[in-house]
Amino acid sequence: MDATATEQLKLREKAYESFTQKLLARDLKPGQFITQRQLVELTQLPLGGIRELIPRLEAEGLIKTVPQRGMQIAHIDLNLIRDAFQFRTILEREAAAAFAQSGDAALIAKLRDQHERILSACEAGLENGGISAKLLAKAQATDWAMHTAVIDAMGNAIISETYRVNLIKIRVIREETTRLDNSRVIPTMQEHLGIIAAFEARDPERAATAMVAHIDKTRKRALGIT
Repeated sequence: MDATATEQLKLREKAYESFTQKLLARDLKPGQFITQRQLVELTQLPLGGIRELIPRLEAEGLIKTVPQRGMQIAHIDLNLIRDAFQFRTILEREAAAAFAQSGDAALIAKLRDQHERILSACEAGLENGGISAKLLAKAQATDWAMHTAVIDAMGNAIISETYRVNLIKIRVIREETTRLDNSRVIPTMQEHLGIIAAFEARDPERAATAMVAHIDKTRKRALGIT
């Protein structure tokens, strides 16, 4: 790859990263219409980089072109929630089973330690008036990191990349409809520890079942099902 092509690739990746960061930071709203010029202003990237970015975003379902209206950020509806969670369940069921069989023992131990620390801190927080926003953010990051680590352990670049695209949609859904809070963070950490226990036991069926149950609870919250 020559220097020009390399530079163009870096520009496209920078544009993509900037767009997804703005989306997850809620600077771009689900369902919002936006022009190329507005994207330039928002991301501080040149128009050429934005134009090269658009086909990728359309292919990944993060934006769509509406005739005579322009580009629309993917909006949250029942179809998106259903499709994103169904795809996530399929991938993570298999990944959890595989991780239980061959996941790195040191990584499993690290995941347990991280979750136990978060859980202990959250329990202490509740006893002292509430869990801080900083701790909730750390818990959320720990949540996503475990799921991503299990996926990446499969060693399949195609799966990892498609999972990350779907994860962006899941995160947009969660920001729009539900997120970890004082009432959810402790149950979520406990569910994760149940999955980790299955990894430690090297029990693929138990790990897959626990992972699917965990994801299904999140899906129901996103749908407003109690």
